Amino acid sequence: MLQKAGPADKTEVQPRRISVHPGVLPTLVLFGLGLGVGLSPLGSYFRAGRDRAVAIEAYERASHFVREGERVRVPSNSPLRGKLSIKAVAEREIQRTLVLPAVVEADPAHLIKVVPPLTGQVRKLMVQLGERVELGQPLLIFDSPDLGTAYADYDRAKANLALAVKSRDRLRELVQTSAAAIKDLQQAETDSVTAEVEKQRAQLRLRQIGVDHEKPSQSGTVTISAPISGSVIDLAIAPGAYWNDPTAALMTVADLSTIWVTANVPEKDISLVAKGHAVDVSFAAYPSEIFKGQVLFVSDVLDGDTRRTKVRIAFHNPDTRLKLNMFANVSFLAPKQVMPVIPTAALVLKNETDEVFIETEPWTFEERAVEIAFEEGDQAVVKSGLKAGDRVVTQGGVLLND
Repeated sequence: MLQKAGPADKTEVQPRRISVHPGVLPTLVLFGLGLGVGLSPLGSYFRAGRDRAVAIEAYERASHFVREGERVRVPSNSPLRGKLSIKAVAEREIQRTLVLPAVVEADPAHLIKVVPPLTGQVRKLMVQLGERVELGQPLLIFDSPDLGTAYADYDRAKANLALAVKSRDRLRELVQTSAAAIKDLQQAETDSVTAEVEKQRAQLRLRQIGVDHEKPSQSGTVTISAPISGSVIDLAIAPGAYWNDPTAALMTVADLSTIWVTANVPEKDISLVAKGHAVDVSFAAYPSEIFKGQVLFVSDVLDGDTRRTKVRIAFHNPDTRLKLNMFANVSFLAPKQVMPVIPTAALVLKNETDEVFIETEPWTFEERAVEIAFEEGDQAVVKSGLKAGDRVVTQGGVLLND
């Protein structure tokens, strides 16, 4: 019999008979120890009616199942049997779709920065930003005093070569009559070779500038032509401007008949993307169209700040409908896999780990940690920890989690 021990109220608490299952006894002991003094002061815990109800409810909940080592057994008379739902794990063909924002970029292999071959002044600009140009089309006329210097170097090299050849031929004749030393002929041979090399260097310099070495420009200007067919996507000059840095680009010409759609894939999703995977791309400019493509390549470098890697898809763009810097959404279609699927209600969080209760014998369960690949609605796709046919508690498992 449990009695109320407080001085303010002498009402006697009616006795209550409780049948304690042997497996629950340790739980009661621990419950009593949690109060500070074991089972014996349990009566003092019932001094208030509300506390007494809480204690009885805790006991009744504990008596619903029996823990036997790593296993949990639900007795035949336990009301938990009506609250637990147990089903076999089913497998389903899964094709995960990853949707990421992307942007249109030029293919670097079809993009050229036009750099001046020498310093000078822009006399005439013959194209505008965004204009389409053809291979060899004049872009601008450049006025440079360095052009005159290049022509002078070429003329001097030609004259030196002619003199060296004459000197060599004369010495050859003199050596045959022993009128000159062989070492003089050898020196002449060397001088002629050196002069030939110098002429070729001066000739190549004029060719690099873009002028004909046989037809010197009388105006001292050079016409810079388009290196490829494409569009002028960047322009850094204006007529009359002086250009003193021969390493800086005057403009950029890009062939946009092939473009890249570039997306940044988070580190955790890299395994879902690989070269050759099919993708669907939608553009804000064409919301009713889906562009089908394939992953061209996945970058081997992960950005240290964003923890993302670049993935590019190439598209033919002959009519240039796809413009540089357009926004897009890329849907990566991962390969189909057959994987176990369970209701999300079957998952029990314990120590930050997802677990489920597996039925090893009729109404006997064991906890098992599982790794979830991803969730879709009320279904969880299991990456590891379960296989098809395993019987799990799909509803009410939290009642077994003590």
